[in-house]
Amino acid sequence: MSAFKTGLEENQVRTAWADSGRNAIVKIAEGRFDLVVTDENLRDMTGLEFIENVISIKPMVNCAAVTSLLPADFHEASEGLGILMQLPVRPGQEQVEKLLSQLKNVLNLAEQVTSD
Repeated sequence: MSAFKTGLEENQVRTAWADSGRNAIVKIAEGRFDLVVTDENLRDMTGLEFIENVISIKPMVNCAAVTSLLPADFHEASEGLGILMQLPVRPGQEQVEKLLSQLKNVLNLAEQVTSD
């Protein structure tokens, strides 16, 4: 994840890291986050279980998940969670750029809806 983290920092994205799903959920519940990225497996839950927990407390948070699943299998496993993007096991600069582009589009759409 070091290349991914570096890519985020190079794009002036402020990050927060947690050592477990539960600790991350506490941070998310107490703060404002535009994007949550999870690994496939956390110390105390899977990434998809983590996202289910996140959207139960903050349904408008955009989520991305690192996973080794094939796209069709990931789609099946994550259906209904509204995940913004599937990331490969070793995401790099290319994935950072795609993710930030998708996030920007979603945030711009949300801003347009609220201003109408």
